[in-house]
Amino acid sequence: MFKLSVTQTFSAAHFLRKYEGKCKNLHGHNWKVEIKLKSKNLNKAGMVKDFKEIKNKLKTILNQFDHTCLNDHEVFKKGRLNPTCEYIALQIHLEFFRDPEYTDLISSVRVWENENSYVEYSH
Repeated sequence: MFKLSVTQTFSAAHFLRKYEGKCKNLHGHNWKVEIKLKSKNLNKAGMVKDFKEIKNKLKTILNQFDHTCLNDHEVFKKGRLNPTCEYIALQIHLEFFRDPEYTDLISSVRVWENENSYVEYSH
């Protein structure tokens, strides 16, 4: 099994609803995101996927969050979901999973809100 990983960062603010603690107040993080792909097979160029292509896709996804308040994004806006590491990882994973080029390749997404704490979502 071949496994590959691409990591990028973005900066954004958020606050947590239905939470008692400092994080109920607006605050920001320099988030780190790692996407992991896996495959038993390689393409004709001998790769699971071109790193450049993965970086571009991840950058496009993260650009929608960069320098925003995550609570203002549609998926988090209506109060159904809190913009936690868990749900951010899930949303990024879903963006890759919904793309037919990545459906069978996506393994996991890690999201760090600081250098010591991360959440990993995999299916």
